[in-house]
Amino acid sequence: MPSLKTYTCFKVFTPLGLLLLLAACRQKAAEQVEWSVYRGDKASSGYSSLRQINKSNLSKLKVAWTFHTGDAREGNRSTIQCNPLVVNGLMYVTSPQLTLIALHPTSGKEAWRFDPFTGEEATGVNRGVTYRADGDDKRIFFSAGTYLYALNADNGKLITGFGDSGRVDLRIGLGRDPSALAVWATSPGIIYKNLLIQGTALGEGYDAGPGFIRAYDVETGKIVWTFHTIPQPGEYGYDTWDTASYKEVGGVNAWAGMSLDEETGIVYAPLGSPAFDFYGGNRKGDNLFGNCLVALDAATGKRVWHYQLVHHDLWDYDLPAPPVLLTVNNNGAPVKAVAQTTKMGMVFLFDRKTGKPVFPIHEQPVPASRLHGEYTSPVQPFPEKPLPFVRQHFSADDITDISDSAHLYVSDLVRAALMGGIYTPPDTAGVVQFPGTRGGAEWGGAAVDPATGIMYINANEVPMLIKMKAVPFSNNTTVMSQGEKLYTLNNCTMCHGADRKGTAVFPSLLNLKAKYTRQTIAGLLSKGKGQMPAFPNLTPGDKEALLDFLFDKANAVKKQTGDPDGTRYRYVHNGWQTLSDKDGYPGVKPPWGTLNAIDLNKGELLWKVPLGEFPDLAAKGIRNTGTPNLGGALATAGGLLIIAATYDEKLRIFDKENGRLLWEYKLPAGGYATPATYMIDGRQYIVIAAGGGGKVGSPSGDAYVAFSLEE
Repeated sequence: MPSLKTYTCFKVFTPLGLLLLLAACRQKAAEQVEWSVYRGDKASSGYSSLRQINKSNLSKLKVAWTFHTGDAREGNRSTIQCNPLVVNGLMYVTSPQLTLIALHPTSGKEAWRFDPFTGEEATGVNRGVTYRADGDDKRIFFSAGTYLYALNADNGKLITGFGDSGRVDLRIGLGRDPSALAVWATSPGIIYKNLLIQGTALGEGYDAGPGFIRAYDVETGKIVWTFHTIPQPGEYGYDTWDTASYKEVGGVNAWAGMSLDEETGIVYAPLGSPAFDFYGGNRKGDNLFGNCLVALDAATGKRVWHYQLVHHDLWDYDLPAPPVLLTVNNNGAPVKAVAQTTKMGMVFLFDRKTGKPVFPIHEQPVPASRLHGEYTSPVQPFPEKPLPFVRQHFSADDITDISDSAHLYVSDLVRAALMGGIYTPPDTAGVVQFPGTRGGAEWGGAAVDPATGIMYINANEVPMLIKMKAVPFSNNTTVMSQGEKLYTLNNCTMCHGADRKGTAVFPSLLNLKAKYTRQTIAGLLSKGKGQMPAFPNLTPGDKEALLDFLFDKANAVKKQTGDPDGTRYRYVHNGWQTLSDKDGYPGVKPPWGTLNAIDLNKGELLWKVPLGEFPDLAAKGIRNTGTPNLGGALATAGGLLIIAATYDEKLRIFDKENGRLLWEYKLPAGGYATPATYMIDGRQYIVIAAGGGGKVGSPSGDAYVAFSLEE
């Protein structure tokens, strides 16, 4: 049907003109397509039926508007990971400092904003919000810091009847002292009837809290049900742990978000690994429900089925993204399925209702650990189909070959390290872990075309160099100060390394007194900042001891650190160290980032292309390397696959049939988020956060950029 402009040539006061105008208005009113749920829908499909923007007209795709939040940090110290919602006539986005902002989606003009930190430094990241409407009661649920907020979706005011004056404390209800826990939420919860089902993010050290899933009443904020991801005595799975683990071990959290089948009332939760990530001598057993895809009754929180995808995880192989719900054609029969992507580069496909694997899964032998007191599962699950979409083995033949100097540098780094297949356990000699802790797949997740059953997934192929350090506790242990012990066994080493030298992303803590005061660092330990969480478990005495160590106080008291029940071991690692050459490029042969299409009906890879490139290498003729990437893809009925995610800060559009690059645009900063698309007044838009920074390490930004076709 022609547009409204066509009817300017009619005398609309005639009967025919009035009828045509009415028909046009009805059509335009119908062409309002929202993006009302994180990742597009409760099936987490990352898919849109819109087709106005398609392969035939990308030459007309231009920037419609750009909005700057105004609160990026300098350097690469902040990011935006938000997948915007477009619903209720507004767009809801979050900023680098976790301010919630409502925009007019056709212009990018600000409608209102809510700052949960009231000018203080924000901590953590946010990947999106949750919308719920019941008549005139329209709410946005939004997580920042340790709190979950309920806001009026029209004006951003707190709904004071929810929780304590509009918010609930995510630390409450976990069965441990809330004041000693660091708990927050990076991904939005999901709505089932009158419940908000919410997962959380946690620290990953020995002091981490438990990652129980809670369902909150959307009106009152009261907890309606709790699923114990670390089973309590008498519960299913309790016998897969040491008997005291439920009181001491943390992690096993649904930090990545969830998917929901509203027809059956089943919610699907991908769970993370137990903490500490790389040593489990204090948590012997397979550790259910760590690294499990768990199907829960959304009304009650009761377990329907589960499948553990990594037994007794020692590699930080959290299930990193919500699973996708779709229908596949398996041997001529339709199967309502759930597909889980993994950091290991595998896709596991199950019958949505029963949990039966669609393709066989085989338990295969894997190496045993050499660390004192460690237990390793003798087998790990491998799906027969699809085959892995990343490499899972590292040898000397895989060392980077982009230059002779790069090859020699990396060869020297790994000379003494263990190399081999996936699930090679961490070791004091050092291990090349491949895939690394960032995947394979990451939190951006997969997009699936429901009409074809084809999954689109971006992947990292970047190894880590993990080296463990033993910290024995007995009366014969090496003497260390209390502050060094706290630094070593808390989360500090995870980011800054056992030697305090930091990484490419996390700063060095050596010679700290030349840059900061004790008071400044004490404030960071109490409140956190950016990607650094708070450490509420530290007592005043602990904090002083840790500050003494960090500031190299000469008279820091050293003492024996024995345990009354005999020798016990803990291990820490050298931090999240990417295996890189001297210039910072990954230490494996390219590709380092890829985009993949997988037919889930047959379990077959259809195509694979490099995703992104490094401009400096491209200038030397080293092209199509791919880059590390964070953020997911969006598939559309217009034949498009839309993704940013790469270090080179580009938004790209591919032909989803064959992976051919159709269009690209240089964003104001890296687009480390998942795009959204929507239609208003008959005009389709694509929007992406361009926040840069974060774990990718490029300069930070503060923009949201929307695109549409030229009028």
